[in-house]
Amino acid sequence: MDKSVRPEPNPGEILLDGHIDVPEERLAAVSAALPDHIELTRGEPGCRYFSVTACPDLAGRFLVSEIFADQTAFEAHQTRMSASAWAEVTGDIPRQYKIRTA
Repeated sequence: MDKSVRPEPNPGEILLDGHIDVPEERLAAVSAALPDHIELTRGEPGCRYFSVTACPDLAGRFLVSEIFADQTAFEAHQTRMSASAWAEVTGDIPRQYKIRTA
């Protein structure tokens, strides 16, 4: 399955959509950490789709979209991510996410 192409969500799946606005002085560090974050997340059990892309209209904004098979997979992702290099680089940057169940 290509986890870079957003599938139609199945009932019960967890969806996250939103953005993170990275301050200019942290943009290089966040951009450098992003490829590993994407690779690790896409490799997680239960990850059906994961995308973090630069917004074409607003410098420093990254658009985030995720689909996980269920709440357990989503929570496992949150746990893994919270102890990662990505969390170190972005930990105190506010996020604007909407999380819902399909």
